[in-house]
Amino acid sequence: MSADLSRAPLSGADWFAVEFDPATQEVVMLDQRLLPHEVRYHRYRKADEVADAIRDMVVRGAPAIGIAVAYALAMVARDEKGDGQMFLVANGTAGRILNATRPTAVNLAWAIARMSRKAGELYDLAPEARYHGMLAEAEAIHREDVASCRRMGELGAADVPDGAVILTHCNAGALATGGYGTALGVIRAAHAQGKNVRVLADETRPYLQGARLTAWELHQDGIPVEVITDNMAGHFFQTGEIGFVVVGSDRIAANSDVANKIGTYSLAVLANQHDVPFTVAAPWSSVDLRTRSGADIPIEERSRDEVATIGNATVVAAGIPCRHPAFDITPARLVDAIYTERGVVHPKIGERPDVLRG
Repeated sequence: MSADLSRAPLSGADWFAVEFDPATQEVVMLDQRLLPHEVRYHRYRKADEVADAIRDMVVRGAPAIGIAVAYALAMVARDEKGDGQMFLVANGTAGRILNATRPTAVNLAWAIARMSRKAGELYDLAPEARYHGMLAEAEAIHREDVASCRRMGELGAADVPDGAVILTHCNAGALATGGYGTALGVIRAAHAQGKNVRVLADETRPYLQGARLTAWELHQDGIPVEVITDNMAGHFFQTGEIGFVVVGSDRIAANSDVANKIGTYSLAVLANQHDVPFTVAAPWSSVDLRTRSGADIPIEERSRDEVATIGNATVVAAGIPCRHPAFDITPARLVDAIYTERGVVHPKIGERPDVLRG
């Protein structure tokens, strides 16, 4: 499982979604498409290679994508030996390419903006100093993400009943972040506190992140988990087995509407129908106060093939179209709590994220 890094991972874990190896000056990513069958790490030396890896879902999860692009822009600084203006142009060009890879995840644009501000502070320095300054900023983004996951995990765990069966959707764990996880951070924290929790992980069609990634992560940590198909969730709500729902988010609008993996809205409706708390864990970098509501969040449309095939098996005949919106919007009125490192918002009673604005 080792990625043979030249230093201890900033994630603080034995396995991780994305890291930077300072000895080789490469971005190192776990190929999440191969899990759970194979643990394989890839190394990237160029920003356009990182862009391809994000687009092809080698790495996924909004916080992890943000960290990956931060490291990519540090590599741009490493490679640009020209004057300050050339450095800023190179940074801007790479930023536009990276920003186009996954339009729904606001962490991507947030990380690019933060790295671009740092570039503006460093542009008149020598090339080597620019590189080290940009790399330090990327590493700061990474460390802050791990710390924020642990903080929101503590906040969310306080709401998890002892003995609860927790439903989660997609993967919002260490593999989707710098380490520890958002939704899975809440579960990890509850488990660490000694609460007797058990997890139902939606398989999450069509890309099966819940079955391939969430179940794998929780099993690695010794947290009891069972995988269910997405269309089983209603049954387990109806029988009263599910006592708590926690998911991640790729973007949270100013009115507390939540964009997350397709299928999340259905779970929120079910949870509200059965009086089960529906909660969201996400870093502050996922909160987009400039976007007024979920109606203004762009929804990524992905490849037909991800629906028409499962692994090497074709399940939809050639020539038949498939629809594939990768995300949906859960209205604020269905969300009991949003956990961020800055605190907790309760959208169902009208609270909005701007109450936590620093």
